[in-house]
Amino acid sequence: MISSHLPVLQVILPLIAAPLCVILRQGTLSWLLTTLVCFMSLAISSCLYDQVMTEGVISYALGGWLSPWGIEYRLDKLTVFMLLIVNGVAAIVLLGARSSIPNEISSDRLYLFYTAFLLNLTGLLGVIVTGDAFNLFVFIEIASLSSYAMISIGRDRRCLYAAFKYLIFGTIGASFILISVGLLYAVTGTLNMNDIFQRLPDVENTRTLTTALVFFVVGVGIKAAIFPLHLWLPDAYSYSPSIVSTFLAGTTTKVFIYVLIRFIFSIFGYDTAINGGTFNNLLMMFACAGILYGSYLAIKQDSLKRLLAYSSIAQLGYMLLGISLATEAGLAAGLIHVFNHAIIKVALFLSVVTIIFYCKTDSIIQLAGLAKKLPLLTSAFLVSGLSLIGVPMTAGFISKWYLIKASLQSGYWGLVVVIVFSSVLAIIYIWKFIEASYFKSSEKELVALNEDQKTPCLLLFSLALFVIANIYFGLDSSFNVELANAIANDLFRK
Repeated sequence: MISSHLPVLQVILPLIAAPLCVILRQGTLSWLLTTLVCFMSLAISSCLYDQVMTEGVISYALGGWLSPWGIEYRLDKLTVFMLLIVNGVAAIVLLGARSSIPNEISSDRLYLFYTAFLLNLTGLLGVIVTGDAFNLFVFIEIASLSSYAMISIGRDRRCLYAAFKYLIFGTIGASFILISVGLLYAVTGTLNMNDIFQRLPDVENTRTLTTALVFFVVGVGIKAAIFPLHLWLPDAYSYSPSIVSTFLAGTTTKVFIYVLIRFIFSIFGYDTAINGGTFNNLLMMFACAGILYGSYLAIKQDSLKRLLAYSSIAQLGYMLLGISLATEAGLAAGLIHVFNHAIIKVALFLSVVTIIFYCKTDSIIQLAGLAKKLPLLTSAFLVSGLSLIGVPMTAGFISKWYLIKASLQSGYWGLVVVIVFSSVLAIIYIWKFIEASYFKSSEKELVALNEDQKTPCLLLFSLALFVIANIYFGLDSSFNVELANAIANDLFRK
């Protein structure tokens, strides 16, 4: 039955489609193929979600070679949770790409963009489903290399600088991860994650294992842009084509937060990695610093894309904060924010994509009076911004509420102050755009509309879906909250 092969189809489908885009060598056809593949991939992840929730953990042995000798794809609740996020973001963002991408990428390079997009999706999905540590490194490199290509492919020459900067940092991060995997293999003699977990008690409290943990956390910290290892992210988000920024903000950093959680709980083990106290205290310190640093620098930006980039650094701090609490409630809160921040940040970036489509700029100063020209678009940014701040009845409120509850349960009153204060800072940098668009007037014509310009219907549809999602998951958070709690419960019981 084909249903038994869905785990490998999840990865193989976009991988096969990528070279087909090169064969087609035509922008529209490549977009149609890529969009179709993304929605098929979303359907596969939905089926896998149903299987895991009804049957439990799925183990798929590639080539019939059983683990730990062969490569294993292993899917649990955390895996399908992440698959839904990545595939959902990819599919809906691709709808909007049809209108915006031709304005930022030369027509003769469009098929290359879609090829890189599919390869990036392949890498991210492979990272999520694989149960082999070295295979995980390979998929990380596939995702990273294609990310560099997507960032550099735009018309703006600064894209090349941003891609090269990301390449340098990404290479360092990948090297650290590979060293960690090598050290784990040296002490356990296996690369299967579940097998490593079973063998590590025999070598715990050794310098090799401690070194492997440190190298891994630093490597993933660079890839996830966790403060202070975030230096590649502002330029990558600011200068890359807007749809690329949107996709990366909604998926890449979240996947590496997933990798961090997976290694802590499924390889090193909770007792080895966190229970000592020093490790989670360091994570908590960097999380708080990242929250405040990212929020402060977001206030100083005039570019909306750069503002959202620094905001992402702060939001990653919330996710790390949940992990650092070292409790079921804390981990669940962090996972809830992984889900909610994906829909929040994609909605905000899609708003910016649409603004750039009409106005050819994302400068807050130059967008003065925008609300009079495009009231619905400005309202979409406002609603998404309120969700980022954490206003009640939005998805962002749910995340912060559970983070505050988990902090209070652990006795960390200071963390509540950090969360509330960072929300105040978020009000300030979101208000910058609201003030300019609603309460200031522009000295020149903002919107370059003419009779020949088509309304980006698919882009507006994608934006509307994510804005509605911010409200829906603020009113009914049962799906992501219950799933996050179930994942946290499973990981702590392992």
